[in-house]
Amino acid sequence: MRNVLRATLLGAACAAALSSSGPWAHAQSSVPEVLELRLTGVVDPFMANYIRSGIEAADSRGATAVLLAIDTPGGLDSSMRQIIQAILNSDVPVIGYVSPEGARAASAGAFILIACPVAAMAPATNVGAAHPVGVSGAIESQKAENDAAEYIVSLAERRGRNAEWAERAVRESVSASAQEALELGVIDRIALDVRSLLAAVDGRSVEVGGGRTVVLRTAGASVEPLAMGWVARLLHALLDPNIAFILFYLGLLALYFELVNPGLGVPAVVGVVLLVTAFLAFGMLPVQLAGVILLVASAVFFAWEVHAPGIGVPLAGGVVTLILGGLLLFDTSVPGVRVSPLVIAPVAASALAFFGIVVRAVVRVHRQVPASGPERMVGAEGTAAGPLRPHGVVQVASEEWSAESVAGNIPRGARVRVVGIEGLRLRVERVDDRTPAALGGTEGSVE
Repeated sequence: MRNVLRATLLGAACAAALSSSGPWAHAQSSVPEVLELRLTGVVDPFMANYIRSGIEAADSRGATAVLLAIDTPGGLDSSMRQIIQAILNSDVPVIGYVSPEGARAASAGAFILIACPVAAMAPATNVGAAHPVGVSGAIESQKAENDAAEYIVSLAERRGRNAEWAERAVRESVSASAQEALELGVIDRIALDVRSLLAAVDGRSVEVGGGRTVVLRTAGASVEPLAMGWVARLLHALLDPNIAFILFYLGLLALYFELVNPGLGVPAVVGVVLLVTAFLAFGMLPVQLAGVILLVASAVFFAWEVHAPGIGVPLAGGVVTLILGGLLLFDTSVPGVRVSPLVIAPVAASALAFFGIVVRAVVRVHRQVPASGPERMVGAEGTAAGPLRPHGVVQVASEEWSAESVAGNIPRGARVRVVGIEGLRLRVERVDDRTPAALGGTEGSVE
């Protein structure tokens, strides 16, 4: 029993020793961790919150660095500044990397890349075109331009990069390829992939939040991706230029459908939601007022076509303004921000088919005089199969119909004329004062 107790105590002591030395052993044997964040698409509040939270998570996890992969056309100034503040005040160094090949750091993306302690680009990428844009697609104001220029210059000077080029990126909307950016001193390195980048910057001293200097230990580091939450990812995806274009036009059509069919309510709600979502996207993209006006004009042309089908001119005008509106909706000087022709073409073709074929066919059917049915009986004559006081039954075109007298009682057998229809009931009036003794031989006929 004593031996068993001794063995138990010894085992517990060994376990305690192992558990207390566990973290130290893990710290000694573990490889450095780099947390990877991806700045893709429009710089918006969802993206800003994701990157800020990711930098905080890297700090709490003791990561050696944050790798910020950048591929953006730009976005909101306020969201851009939130991201830059998180980078400048981070205790964990942030490595900005424009990737993969074909990516860009345009507009707000250029500011963010220059703000990173380490700025790198993959081959076949570009940076720049950082002028502030507004609803007109042009520079908002001289004040906004000056503010943006001074801000990017301060960031470039903080990181020891080419401040003169950075200012030109704002004032002249210049852009540079990866090789040009390296030669101009805008970035620190060109790297084919993440592994080569981390190996290249290993041992580099960089400044982090609070003015402290740290040495990067990134060679052979474990890269751990941190994805955006699915709700934020969904909302962020709605800010794509192509989706914004589709949402805006569907919203216009939904509101028009409510106007021509008042009282439904659902199209109005759907239209308002779609338009609000589209305008939120427009507020974060370099939208041009001319494009918005052309899209509204196309909706007006299509409405004209509905009310005057067959002319062809409104239909052609609607298609042309729809195509031009899509092409001019966004400022094409900002790289990668445009509505794809592959999106415009099917939308225009669908509008042409709907308003040119479907709507015309529906209007034509509504305007046709019915070939059969009660509507043909207006003006026909017959006889009262029984007294109408004022309701009763009449015989018209060899058939008996429920009827209602529009002018007093009508006796049985009196000659009547159909003057209107309510549902399946005929509205009739007496033709003359004759009252045949019998019903036979008094049957009317349809004119």
